[in-house]
Amino acid sequence: MALAANIVIGLVGLIHVWILVLEMFLWTSPTGRKAFGLKPDFAEATKVLAANQGLYNGFLAAGLFWGLSLGTGGFGVKVFFLLCVLTAGLYGAATASRRILVIQAIPALLGLALLFIS
Repeated sequence: MALAANIVIGLVGLIHVWILVLEMFLWTSPTGRKAFGLKPDFAEATKVLAANQGLYNGFLAAGLFWGLSLGTGGFGVKVFFLLCVLTAGLYGAATASRRILVIQAIPALLGLALLFIS
């Protein structure tokens, strides 16, 4: 189960790296606009805010990868950052889009569950 937990945590980290790329570098591109359902003028007007948001997603990914790099000693780090992702996912699902529940919150919850049963 520990291997399954680490795989899920790695995937959650990779998802957040992708979100960083979308928000920091592709926000105004067709790919970024499609991912977030944005009109070109809105994307242009909000690109600085999105880049800031992307940076925070990068910190979540970095924390998850840090926890993985610590092996069994990284349990607390993994739990902390998965809880951060879960909280962000629940808030995003409640305020922005229900899709965030599937993209962020559920994978984080799965990672937490696997961590605690391994």
